[in-house]
Amino acid sequence: MAPHFDAPPASGEKALKDRFAHIDTWVFDLDNTLYPQTADLWPKIDARITLFMMRLFGLDAISLRALQKHYYLRYGTTLRGLMMEHDIDAEVYLKFVHDIDRSSLAHNHSLAEAIAALPGRKLILTNGSRHHAIETAKQLGIDHLFEDIFDIIAADFIAKPEEAAYERFFAHLKVDPERAALFEDLPRNLIVPHARGMTTVLVAPAVGEEVEREAWEIATGEEPHLDFVTNDLVGFLEALAR
Repeated sequence: MAPHFDAPPASGEKALKDRFAHIDTWVFDLDNTLYPQTADLWPKIDARITLFMMRLFGLDAISLRALQKHYYLRYGTTLRGLMMEHDIDAEVYLKFVHDIDRSSLAHNHSLAEAIAALPGRKLILTNGSRHHAIETAKQLGIDHLFEDIFDIIAADFIAKPEEAAYERFFAHLKVDPERAALFEDLPRNLIVPHARGMTTVLVAPAVGEEVEREAWEIATGEEPHLDFVTNDLVGFLEALAR
């Protein structure tokens, strides 16, 4: 079972830091990782995806939800499914679904300080758009901390968890996976990174948080590709920097 660190005790911090001593590149997923999984951003995006499909197919939301989730599971993103099977304009789609109000997110000063204290490069790896990542990071007050953002367009619309998405990321940003750590909220998105030598950290919902998830999105903590599991990202990063 992967070590679970909510907020590591002082006695465990040295062992934790030793596991990350070789890391010089810190990679973060965006949605539901850098902001709480109970935030309303992803439900807003999800609703916009459904609305886009309603306009595309002329069907009601209930009829389209199953198709939306089918594409998401099979292709990594609903976008990829729509591109492969219906030849939609990806940039029109991304602009539409990320046209949301982010004002519910507050600046997270503790997260900003914890990320700033990490030694080395900081990057965002997202299945969303660069614009969405920038605007969301700005709202959190952490946009200035990241060297670069590798988005779905840079990946040529090949989404995590596909191996090709990570290989493009490694090559484009010159990342040595064996010296990099990846923080993600979806366990399946950590399978390839772990196989390539990245140190993997699953960011789980905080204690008491009720988060709507598909069964395949929920980790048991026993998956061999999870090096660590935490439900307190800030506390985890602070322990690494102390």
